[in-house]
Amino acid sequence: MSIFARAHYTSEVTRFIDELKAKKPTLEAEQRLGRAIWWDKKLDLSEQADYQNASVPQQAYVYGTSGHPNGR
Repeated sequence: MSIFARAHYTSEVTRFIDELKAKKPTLEAEQRLGRAIWWDKKLDLSEQADYQNASVPQQAYVYGTSGHPNGR
């Protein structure tokens, strides 16, 4: 056993998560489904390259007046 280990210690957060999982056993499956909907996407590399090539370089001074409609 490590000298830093605390025997039989469980944090409040760990206890809360364990209780939550016990009350709602489908929680992890729902989390995986939500992740699949929002995050686990296949990237289209050609679209990503088009997006990167379409970016316009920013002016050195963001609030510059070049191209201002009033000619300032």
